Amino acid sequence: MDRDLVEFVVIDQLVPKEHLLRKIDAAVDFTQLYEMVEPLYCEDNGRPSIDPVVLFKMVLIQHLYGLPPLRRTAEEVSANNCYRWFLGYPLQEETPHFSTVSYNFRHRFTEETVDKVFAWILSEAAQGHLRTSGCGG
Repeated sequence: MDRDLVEFVVIDQLVPKEHLLRKIDAAVDFTQLYEMVEPLYCEDNGRPSIDPVVLFKMVLIQHLYGLPPLRRTAEEVSANNCYRWFLGYPLQEETPHFSTVSYNFRHRFTEETVDKVFAWILSEAAQGHLRTSGCGG
């Protein structure tokens, strides 16, 4: 086995065409999420933040696939090509650390905001006629 082999791949080709995350990505325009969380961010204070779409998508992945706590979810996101594709992370880029995700959901996003965002995601998925036959895609 040659595990050090260098290959050129297109991450999109690593995600099956009928995968659940592809269906969600097609049904939901996640850019609208920025308007929902904009008041919770300061443009000119502190270091650049992790994209809020990525944070919500990570928690969505956790719930869709029944993953355990965020530490394990972050490990799975880093190792799974489909999850990386959904988040928009190339294979060589480090994905967000679990503590970053956890901190934002404890200190930045209120319960009201989280409920509003996930209700919106469900509504968008339903309007996009997302049909699933299980979480495996």
